Amino acid sequence: MKTRFILIETSHAGNVGAVARAMKVMGFDDLVLVNPRWPDVLTRAEAVERASGATDILERARIVPTLDEALGGMTHLCATAMTPRDFGPPTRSPRKHFEELLGQSQGMEAPEGVAFLFGSERYGMKNDDVYRCHVALSIPTNPDYGSLNLAAAVQLIAYDWRQALAARFGEAWQPPVNTEPRHADAAQVAGMLAHWQQALVDIGFLDPAAPKKLMPRLAQMFNRAELTQEEIHILRGIAKAVTRPGP
Repeated sequence: MKTRFILIETSHAGNVGAVARAMKVMGFDDLVLVNPRWPDVLTRAEAVERASGATDILERARIVPTLDEALGGMTHLCATAMTPRDFGPPTRSPRKHFEELLGQSQGMEAPEGVAFLFGSERYGMKNDDVYRCHVALSIPTNPDYGSLNLAAAVQLIAYDWRQALAARFGEAWQPPVNTEPRHADAAQVAGMLAHWQQALVDIGFLDPAAPKKLMPRLAQMFNRAELTQEEIHILRGIAKAVTRPGP
């Protein structure tokens, strides 16, 4: 099972290095940064110093301009949002969600790729980014002071995820060999949703001036469906067909 940690619009180079250290301690090495404040953040002195020996994680890390580009191969998205949203995916504690996610996989296919998304240190995650996720993870903290440093939050999530993986697959679990994914990844789902959005506008079902929550609701519906790649092709074919000019 692939595991990826995604940092969105990170503003402090030192936090990136500390995140790399937290990941390596727990045995994870797939780090992607989306539009960080510093384009050279992976080589800045603060990042290298705070990595404290985990520079191999920084060297392997990728920087991409958009979240869509960070999601290739990921089929289950976990937002990290300390403040529950009034709309969107369910909010759960990490440990409880991981037990359910992997426990339900007994005799079934486990997720092919799990991504943990972390927002900006100053603003957290944007609502639109939370809405596209399957779950919002909220770390239980002191109700009078719930502010967590980014690297500390990554450390806690990574620890609970490692414990859940060990319980499910055994202490000797290893990253999977490269295989062709059966499920559509998050980037493919996002592309299909964009195609549907345009089609719904074209046929007059969706008013772009007053979209309300239609697209986030569709995103949540398709997340629950766990679409395969073949089903993505079918849905995009439908979107193309409904906007095709008549004879």
